[in-house]
Amino acid sequence: MAAIKSLVSQVAVLMLVVLAVQTQTAQAQMSCPAELSNLNVCAPYVVPGAANVVPSSECCSALQSVQHDCLCSTLRIASQLPAQCNVPAVSCGVN
Repeated sequence: MAAIKSLVSQVAVLMLVVLAVQTQTAQAQMSCPAELSNLNVCAPYVVPGAANVVPSSECCSALQSVQHDCLCSTLRIASQLPAQCNVPAVSCGVN
C-alpha cells in the first residue's frame, strides 16, 4: 500500500512539472511576437547602408528584453524559409 501511495505521489509531482513547463512554453509563445515587435526601434541600425550603425539605448533595451529562446527560434525559423518557399538558400558571409 505504501508503494502505491509513493507511486501516486511521484506521478502527481511529474504531472505538475509537465503542466508548469507547458504553461511556461505557452506564455513564452504568446509573448514572443510582442517582444519581437519591440525590436522595430532597431531597424535603422540593421538596414544595409544605414547612416547610423551605433544602436540607440532604446534599441539595446528592446533587444535585452527579448527572451533568448524567442530570438533563437525566430532566427531558426527564418533560416528555413527559403527551403520552404522553394527558393535558393541564403548564404551570408561574415565581414
